[in-house]
Amino acid sequence: MYTLAHISDVHLGPLPKLTLLELASKRITGFVNWHRNRRKHLFPNALVEVLEDLRLKEPQHLAITGDLVNLASKTEIIGARNWLEMTGNPVDTSLVPGNHDAYVRGAFQRAMREWYPYVRGDNGAERFDPDRKLFPYIRRRGPLALIGCSSAIATPPLSAAGFFSPRQARETAKLLTQAKAEGLFRVVMIHHPPVRGAAETHKRLVGIGRFNEMLRQVGAELVIHGHTHVNSLFWLDGKDGRVPVCGIASAAQGPGGKRPRAGYNLFHISGTPGDWHLLQERFQLNETGDGVEQTGSMHLLPRS
Repeated sequence: MYTLAHISDVHLGPLPKLTLLELASKRITGFVNWHRNRRKHLFPNALVEVLEDLRLKEPQHLAITGDLVNLASKTEIIGARNWLEMTGNPVDTSLVPGNHDAYVRGAFQRAMREWYPYVRGDNGAERFDPDRKLFPYIRRRGPLALIGCSSAIATPPLSAAGFFSPRQARETAKLLTQAKAEGLFRVVMIHHPPVRGAAETHKRLVGIGRFNEMLRQVGAELVIHGHTHVNSLFWLDGKDGRVPVCGIASAAQGPGGKRPRAGYNLFHISGTPGDWHLLQERFQLNETGDGVEQTGSMHLLPRS
């Protein structure tokens, strides 16, 4: 059995001091939102509790589906790199970016440069190349093929939309087809939920139709995402049957807010091609915020 852990929307805080130049952009709206709302419910100790409990489970791999930072300032991006280095070895930790990691123009490239070891695919160059497309990437780990997609783009103020391009759809389909031929359990990682109605209009994924059509043509065994800060399970049609699409609450959400408390998913994968077994276990910060408890367990595969 192989165990994959999944967290998302880390939103490392607190916000560092920002220069006037950094604030003279979309960041000003995010800065105000942080101080009025987000900072009241995102607590560093929540993330600490989640990671400490997760480590006790000893998963073989950790998947992080975006939003490591808040406003994507240079200081935040470097701080997130340091956090990644403390959290896990890049061989055992895979990352895809979220909309907050590409908050303003130029932020995406800076973040990918700093976080490159965690988004480098099996055939990626040893060093970051800004002229080379990073996504989608494929990482083979045990029986898994982790396929990382990016929906992260810089957007105007009051928008948190994502984009799944035709090129990514084509290239992801090729990787999924290749991984199936290799007999691997295929996990697609993306930040925005590729499900209609799963996110508000201004937070939706543009290109949902392309993503859905890709799954119908080539299939997958599991899709994981973040962005909505809620625990969710959807199903999409795939070539070989329905594909589970799992979201998870923000890994930094403290108790007492409108959104679910911080948590993580564990996916236990066993079986063989054509007879895969997938058990999902969900863990969540308790009501007092000083520990983590299991809140759910469900067999997602075999498909019913």
